[in-house]
Amino acid sequence: MIRAQTILGSVIALLGVTAVVLVFRTPAEVAPARSFTSSQQCKECHAQEHAEWSASQHAHSWLNPDVRALSNDFANTDCIDCHAPQEIYSTGIGARVLPRASRRAEGVDCIACHALPDGGVAGTKDNPAAPCRPQAMASLKSVDHCAGCHDQHKTVSQWRETQYAAQGIGCVECHMPARADGSGHDHTMHGGHSLETVRKAVTLVAERSKGLVRVALTNSGAGHHFPTDERSRAADLWWRPVAPQGAPAESWRHLWRFRSPYRHEVDLVDTLLPSAATKEVWVDDPASLGAVEVALTYKRTPYWKDPLRPDPETEAEFVHRVVLQP
Repeated sequence: MIRAQTILGSVIALLGVTAVVLVFRTPAEVAPARSFTSSQQCKECHAQEHAEWSASQHAHSWLNPDVRALSNDFANTDCIDCHAPQEIYSTGIGARVLPRASRRAEGVDCIACHALPDGGVAGTKDNPAAPCRPQAMASLKSVDHCAGCHDQHKTVSQWRETQYAAQGIGCVECHMPARADGSGHDHTMHGGHSLETVRKAVTLVAERSKGLVRVALTNSGAGHHFPTDERSRAADLWWRPVAPQGAPAESWRHLWRFRSPYRHEVDLVDTLLPSAATKEVWVDDPASLGAVEVALTYKRTPYWKDPLRPDPETEAEFVHRVVLQP
């Protein structure tokens, strides 16, 4: 009987100790942050952002056939810096980016923009419970964050001279707009490859004055020159008489080209249209006395070897078209 009481007492004591241990045990340590070696890993938690990025020019910056043609398949090694950059936070916000040797097919990927030198991830808010442990970094939304690549052709420098800069309206507000549902910012990177975005940038007016046709293009919606960034881009103003009903369409007649030349195009001048500026061109031609059509076209890849094409119907996209009656 005494032995049974002793055993029972021992069991009760052991249970008490166990209970104390359970009550005062320290919480399990948080699992270490994951190491990210590909943007595909981000898809697990950020499916929407990854889908948007996958459809963006950032994702295609290395494999884009136009880029490969213009860079001579990256034989022009200067192009690699921005089309497959190292982590921006490692090279320095606002500093010229450096090229990376790995995962180049992912282009300007999640890691390039978000990875921190200490292995952390830059985000819009702190979240220590998330696998990537994002840290709130105000610089992530700054213009300088984009400047390492997008000031190579002076786009950010152009922005600094505008009212957008004076008002604190940067790159993100226009090119990564907030989603309507409040879930964050669109990572599609709307810009020069979006005809809708290009249309919002400029306003085309055609009117009669002093017996002539005045054509005016105003950079009314871009916080930088138009067009900008890639020197292969061009915008052209055209006009043509409106043919009588049933007659073949008249040929387009060129008025003006907006484009920034490459360094080797020494015989060309920069004709980009600054923010808020207007370019006027006058049509003084007897054929313009009747109804005329005026148009602005846009080309993403007018390679420098090509002459100005006479037929914008097949060589470019129409941004705006205006019919002016007599």
